[in-house]
Amino acid sequence: MAVVVPSATPISTRTAALILYWDYDTQWGGDRSRAGGGPKAWGHDEFLNTERLLELHAAFDIPACFAVVGAAALPGTRPYHDPAQIRALHAAGHEVASHSFQHEWLPGLGAAGLRETLLRSKEALEDCIGAPVESFVPPYNQPFDHAAGWSFSLSERRTAGADRIDVQRLCAALRECGYRTCRVSYRPMYQRAVEALARRRLDRPVEPELIEGVTCLRLNTPGGFAESAQSMMRRCVSSGGLGIVYGHPHSLRAGGEQDERHLVTLLEEIRRLRDADRLTVTLPRTLAQER
Repeated sequence: MAVVVPSATPISTRTAALILYWDYDTQWGGDRSRAGGGPKAWGHDEFLNTERLLELHAAFDIPACFAVVGAAALPGTRPYHDPAQIRALHAAGHEVASHSFQHEWLPGLGAAGLRETLLRSKEALEDCIGAPVESFVPPYNQPFDHAAGWSFSLSERRTAGADRIDVQRLCAALRECGYRTCRVSYRPMYQRAVEALARRRLDRPVEPELIEGVTCLRLNTPGGFAESAQSMMRRCVSSGGLGIVYGHPHSLRAGGEQDERHLVTLLEEIRRLRDADRLTVTLPRTLAQER
């Protein structure tokens, strides 16, 4: 039985804070993979590695937000479904967020398709865990297109069609469907230009921002738990603000930046800084409650 981790602490983001996300795609995400080589067979790894994540997060007393495809919460078997595991995540004190219904590419869904996936996912997850689902994480971290934030995606504009979903339209739909937070990944043109010259990412701690009434948390690490995530955590401790770190359970033993050995190193450092009152671990729903 999983040990329950403590609830996330309400914070002022003038202090150092960190949010850990896990994008729980299951085989729904594998079937719709947009990476080279077509569909991926990682569904069983998602569930098996999540069992290990429950152990690790309990051992370090660190909560996380698991963004779950809603279809995984319906009755059925692995590699597509496991409602019992999703209930275990909730029972252990982690936040269960929506990751769409079947890992759809949101920019091309159109308004009606977007509303359908948001509502179906929310309903399936809430019926599964018996609690509100307030947060959302877009599959593939898209849309990137957000004109108000000086972020423009030519590929989304070419591919998605006239009824294209951008960040603003996504957030407006989220608000209408009862969500309160969203992880976003837009990157302003001026930041990308400077990064191209520097040949490296130039991320910094962020603050929550309201877009169409939804509390948005802008991703400021490239994914994984190695030096980029650890460096961002140190910057937050030094200057305040939020670090947003994420990974996929199916990559926990794949040997890359999301590998367990990097995660354990990060969790050890988080615990050390938290115990020294230099870092707070929080959850998206907590930040929404503060605004």
